[in-house]
Amino acid sequence: MNYISIIKNGIVKENPTFVLMLGMCPTLATTTSAINGLSMGLATMFVLICSNIVISLIKNLTPDKVRIPVFIVVIASFVTILQMVMQAYVPGIYAKLGLFIPLIVVNCVILGRAEAFAAKNGAMESLMDGIGIGLGFTLGLTLLGICREFLGAGSIFDYTLLPETYNMLMFVLPPGAFITLGFLVAVVNKMR
Repeated sequence: MNYISIIKNGIVKENPTFVLMLGMCPTLATTTSAINGLSMGLATMFVLICSNIVISLIKNLTPDKVRIPVFIVVIASFVTILQMVMQAYVPGIYAKLGLFIPLIVVNCVILGRAEAFAAKNGAMESLMDGIGIGLGFTLGLTLLGICREFLGAGSIFDYTLLPETYNMLMFVLPPGAFITLGFLVAVVNKMR
């Protein structure tokens, strides 16, 4: 299998945010700003890549009856590592993302890729799938965060572009997440 096509597949054809519509809880909850979207995307990408590799390496050693629990333990191990590193080195971002970092364990993007791809392919293909799906998820969350931050606060990555009088606070609130995601999905579908 061509590694470039695996990566491209995760970004375009099977984009978790805009095409597969997976991982909607962190997508809608953490994208109040571009930095939050980017941070959550990168955190998920780290766990996705690492768990894909390990799951592809242990797939033949794992009995079918305990496959899903084993996958969850592998994913939870990497989430714990990520959580400790974020608390130590980027406590501000960790505090903003809060509960959504531990919830990466049950993110359907990661568990879905473990079941659908890593459990059936080799380590290198699983690495490329993790990179592709991770980049697609990070791109989706960052784009959603950019739109919401711009419309709701008049800034992008905390750089002010519009005065406060033009801001629409609704876009940094939960209803704005649904509206913005709906418009972005419509744009992506039109482009496809």
